[in-house]
Amino acid sequence: MNIENLKYPIGKYNPGEIKMDVIKEWIEELRTFPSGLEEVLSQVDHDSLLYTYRPGGWNIQQLVHHLADSHMNSLIRFKLALTEDNPIIKPYLEAQWSEMYDVHHVSIESSIKILKGVHARLSSLLSNMSILDFAKTYTHPEHGKSLDLAFTVGMYAWHGNHHLEHIKAANQFQKIKWD
Repeated sequence: MNIENLKYPIGKYNPGEIKMDVIKEWIEELRTFPSGLEEVLSQVDHDSLLYTYRPGGWNIQQLVHHLADSHMNSLIRFKLALTEDNPIIKPYLEAQWSEMYDVHHVSIESSIKILKGVHARLSSLLSNMSILDFAKTYTHPEHGKSLDLAFTVGMYAWHGNHHLEHIKAANQFQKIKWD
């Protein structure tokens, strides 16, 4: 199996030209993401939560908690960009967060609840933004550039779908010993 295909099962994020109709589709994807995640997770038994989608990849439990961590940050990033002039956001060390105690010892149900709440708030916020709001930016210090909110909506829609495919793959590949 090609490691790049395992890492990026839906490809890397490359939105192309971003128009308002595409943004609306992404907002709908974000709105429905938690229910789609729950549907996929209904096919995963408890023991399978420790399976990974590739060698050295995160297991299903880590992926679910990572999605909650990341998407909580997304809501904050949108609000910062909407209320400040090109704020510099605070990145976080996601690999280190994925190894913290709560990720390994707290039920994924807590992160599913977080995702439901965050996505309800986020999709409501995004649905009521003007076209000018989507042009607002924040600066990500790791990338050294400003990102507009139109690009960011798509990035988080992609991010959810990206990890959803990882969860499906981990559940499918559960019998494979990567190490």
